[in-house]
Amino acid sequence: MLRELSVQNLALIEDVRVELRPGFCAWTGETGAGKSLLLGALGLLLGERASTDLLRSGADELRVTGVFELSHPDLKRRIAALLNTDPDTLDNQLLLARRVHRSGRSGAYINDQPVALATLRAVGSLLVDIHGQRESAALLDPSYQLDLLDAFGNLHDYKACYIEKAERLRLARKRWAELAAAREQRQRELSLVRFEREELDQARLEPGEREELTRERDRLANAQQLQAFAHTAYALLYEDEGSVHERIGRVQRDAESWADLDPELTETVTHLDGLLTQVKDVAQTLRRLGERWEADPERLAEVETRLHLLRKLESKYRKSIDELILYRLSLDDQESRLQAAEDDLSALEGEIQSLLQQTRDAALDLSRQRHKVAKKLAAEVEKQLADLGMPEAKLGTELTTKQLTLDDIPATGIDHLELTLAANPGEPARPLRKVASGGEMSRTMLALKTVLAQHDHTATLVFDEIDANVGGRLGDVLGSKLAALGRSHQVICVTHLAPVASYAKHHWTIRKTKIKNRTVTQITPLQDEEQRLEELASMLRGESRTDSTRHEVQQMLQSARAAW
Repeated sequence: MLRELSVQNLALIEDVRVELRPGFCAWTGETGAGKSLLLGALGLLLGERASTDLLRSGADELRVTGVFELSHPDLKRRIAALLNTDPDTLDNQLLLARRVHRSGRSGAYINDQPVALATLRAVGSLLVDIHGQRESAALLDPSYQLDLLDAFGNLHDYKACYIEKAERLRLARKRWAELAAAREQRQRELSLVRFEREELDQARLEPGEREELTRERDRLANAQQLQAFAHTAYALLYEDEGSVHERIGRVQRDAESWADLDPELTETVTHLDGLLTQVKDVAQTLRRLGERWEADPERLAEVETRLHLLRKLESKYRKSIDELILYRLSLDDQESRLQAAEDDLSALEGEIQSLLQQTRDAALDLSRQRHKVAKKLAAEVEKQLADLGMPEAKLGTELTTKQLTLDDIPATGIDHLELTLAANPGEPARPLRKVASGGEMSRTMLALKTVLAQHDHTATLVFDEIDANVGGRLGDVLGSKLAALGRSHQVICVTHLAPVASYAKHHWTIRKTKIKNRTVTQITPLQDEEQRLEELASMLRGESRTDSTRHEVQQMLQSARAAW
């Protein structure tokens, strides 16, 4: 519950600090005194959007701080989950803070640590539930009505099961849609990969093949010229009369005959002998090559055909032969990836059908439970409405269901709830959003909150002028209901009705006053009987209050104390 609220520099509020208590707490004061400002400050603390227009004139920063008591272990666990921390590290008190600078900067803090505004809002929703004219209007929304029904029936587990199944189904459906949308392109890519792989496999490419074939083609194309060269060279070196071999042999023999006269000629003879051997070897090699370099038109045609294929592949793929060999290896991985996507699509189709059935089952389970508790909710709310001055009112719960399909997966189930109201005898039941007046709306909301109190884990309930559009004669009933809520919750109610305020266990008055020629809003606890008598008497008769008014208030308080 909210233990302390501190506000600085918010419009007429310069510096206000209020310590709150458990049970039913009433805030009263004249119109324009600043009650709305305090509720607005509480809204900022709970994550509502801020504006620099809210800053008090002359101030640079608006600050709101709230101290909350965490008494419920489940509440601590849920808050710890939002803060991504261990519940054991949280104290029994939680400090929320909000700051708005005139420059437009805004900061949110929990236990003095900065947090995102969304986090502050999520934590705040677990701590405080504010009900005003805007929140009463929410009662007209069928989805909100459905939430109330689920809370009344304690259907959290059924709803959570459905939401989990539905989310899994949506994700699988989204994944299927993504794969299906790309299926045509993927199949084209798969066909291309398989065609290219087959084409390159048939080519049987070898590293360095193109260079080797080019050399072979050149040899075959010039076979006759090479053969003629080999024959001529062989003849010049060895076979013809006066060949190189013959002439070297003659020189070698002459040098050998003179070697006895000069020993150095012996070495020359040896060198010449070696030359003879080398010349003979070269000549023999040329003769063998000449015999091998024969024209082979068929082989030349084969080589040309092969080179044409290689050039065609290089041009088509814009890669060299060695690069094409590596590219061929990558095609297996591409095919595996594309085929896996196709397999995923087929598998998803089966998974989606299974998830669809699971989601339908969960939706039907939730729907059956809703139908069980809908009439019970209506009956209990009718009892409360009778106490609130609508004894003949009949609240209906028109609960309809629809078929869950892959194209329509509702966020909260397959049911649509429309609360209907027949406020007076003889009137037909019509949707609440079409027939309810402001007073009827306020009373219907209070009746629902009274019925739902035992299911609501939010410790603090705030009612902003829930008595609006309600006559004073119903104030006693409204006060009694709020006091009953105060037994299980902290209830903060801004009210203009003395009978409502008389049921409060704790009472504060909000006033405007002047300090140093500036108007400020102050909130003061009424701690003794006399202060409370005067405030309630003022609410009843204003400045015309008399001793009889005070006596009436005294009786009002005595009657109300039984509800504390």
